[in-house]
Amino acid sequence: MKIYHHLSDFKKLDNAVAAIGTFDGVHFGHRKIISRLVETARATGGETVILTFFPHPRLILDPENQELKMINTINEKAAILEKLGVDHLIITPFTRDFSNLSPDEYINNVLVGTIGIKHIIVGYDHRFGKDRKGGMQHLIAAGKIRGFDVEEIAEQDIHDVAVSSTQIRKALLCGDVALAATFLGYHFSIRGRVIKGDKIGRTIGFPTANIFVEETYKLIPSDGIYAVTVTLNEGNFKGMAYIGQRPTINGMTRNIEVNIFDFNQEIYGQDITMTFMEFLRHDVKFTGLEALKHQLQQDKENTLSFFNKL
Repeated sequence: MKIYHHLSDFKKLDNAVAAIGTFDGVHFGHRKIISRLVETARATGGETVILTFFPHPRLILDPENQELKMINTINEKAAILEKLGVDHLIITPFTRDFSNLSPDEYINNVLVGTIGIKHIIVGYDHRFGKDRKGGMQHLIAAGKIRGFDVEEIAEQDIHDVAVSSTQIRKALLCGDVALAATFLGYHFSIRGRVIKGDKIGRTIGFPTANIFVEETYKLIPSDGIYAVTVTLNEGNFKGMAYIGQRPTINGMTRNIEVNIFDFNQEIYGQDITMTFMEFLRHDVKFTGLEALKHQLQQDKENTLSFFNKL
């Protein structure tokens, strides 16, 4: 898959089969669109193109609300899209100027003039152009004039709940990583660098790797203890992760830590990926380190019990 970081970097195609959107999470609803995208390109001899935006349009259009966090980093999203068979990924900066393009300017200058679309596949709620005035009927009318086909994908439901990035974010922010995985079609993960901590975990028999996530826009699940798998140096391990402020020792900052089972290596400075499998419990303040140690032992037993059932 070829990746472009601006529309100006892209060379117009003769037969582009395109989809446009933020695709945060690349969930089941997104995959329906992408699967159809790949299928259509193969049938017509075209090339698949995904046009996505960074930062998220809501962060630009509503600058006072910076609380929105992303399910995927831009690199995570690209890796998933590549596995799904996308040929070209355009990551265009979303700016005020871009948001002010009229629907006609967006179609003529971007979709036709720059990408060269012959077929566009959009979700049921796709809107575009200034004030989101463009929609399905606008695309159909333009397609008849500019020579491209338009296909709409109907809303996809799982357990009577619409699959959306918003629903997945809500699940993760409640700690419900199992529900998020049901919607996503894969387990949510966090990638970061191992940094030095205060080594309190070692004193009670549960050493942890402290994780620093560079991408500040990456969503971090609710505080608590989770059963996780850990990928490090191409090896896979089981473990339990902690997210929280460590109230038992009166911590002041939110930490992301993981106790990796059957592991005893120095890994400072290395990148690590934690995949969240199950929520175990909420973060609580204990009477002291001995009480915390006792609970961590129970957490480990619960984690191993979870994995043994898989």
